[in-house]
Amino acid sequence: MRHNWIATCVALIVLAGPAFAADQQQTQKVAEDKAEVLEQKAADNSSPAPVPKSEAITQPEVQAVDPAGKAPLDDAITCLARSIYWEAKGKDAADMEAVANVVMNRLGHEGFPDTVCGVVKQGSETKSCQFSWWCDGRADSVQEEVPYALAKEIARKALNKQLPDRTKGALYFHDRTVKPTWAKEYTNTANIGLFKFYKPQGGDAK
Repeated sequence: MRHNWIATCVALIVLAGPAFAADQQQTQKVAEDKAEVLEQKAADNSSPAPVPKSEAITQPEVQAVDPAGKAPLDDAITCLARSIYWEAKGKDAADMEAVANVVMNRLGHEGFPDTVCGVVKQGSETKSCQFSWWCDGRADSVQEEVPYALAKEIARKALNKQLPDRTKGALYFHDRTVKPTWAKEYTNTANIGLFKFYKPQGGDAK
């Protein structure tokens, strides 16, 4: 009897596997489609208010995207989450949220692309990346699951306009341990964790 029960359980697991995978793929597609609409609205600066619940990305949806942390960077959630992860993994959640703020502040701003992936990859064609991790020549796949899950949750809130702007409108940032010459040309808006944040002194973004 015991062997029959085990065999039944194994059969159910085998049969449920493809169905579960299909559900995950559908959930991922829903999240990516929502994110595409939300990044367009953010780029248009159509409204500062959080998006309606029916349009918002949910926690299960965002976690279904790029679960292994190895997918190509070709959708808003993956590009934003991977940038948060690589720029601020191992740091406090506040640092990670602030990186997300900068990406979203750049979105659609004069001088920057109108898609999240465009913002994250900007400058790669001339090897002058705005986000250094994208041009450092190293693999971009995720190495730690927990920080990446947090990065995806922060990305979700940012796209849903549920994330307060800790940086006060910053378009640039750098680690406190360095002193780039360009920082003198900008206004320091906030100092958060290990980062310093800036925006132009009344001029256009560069």
